[in-house]
Amino acid sequence: MKKRRNHDAGFKARVALEAVKGERTVSELAAEYGVHPTMIHQWKKALLEGAADIFERGGGKKAPEVDEDTVRALHAKIGELAVANDFLSRKLKPWTGK
Repeated sequence: MKKRRNHDAGFKARVALEAVKGERTVSELAAEYGVHPTMIHQWKKALLEGAADIFERGGGKKAPEVDEDTVRALHAKIGELAVANDFLSRKLKPWTGK
């Protein structure tokens, strides 16, 4: 059974750009680079959909929106886990000899 290959972003961008140029067919590119034509179509689509984001004003990437309820729930979970960890470490001390 073949193992899946992971291609880096630079490789995907290079192949997608060649597909967008249209100088060669997707089948020719797939044969040259050893990837399935469907993957090239997906990379090309992702490139075209994300191209507008490059020219957005304000520089870098947008900060993801944070849901305050989710943050509160995660902080509560961290607190619970910290208490449980502390409790278990105290209970294990007699057996570990520390």
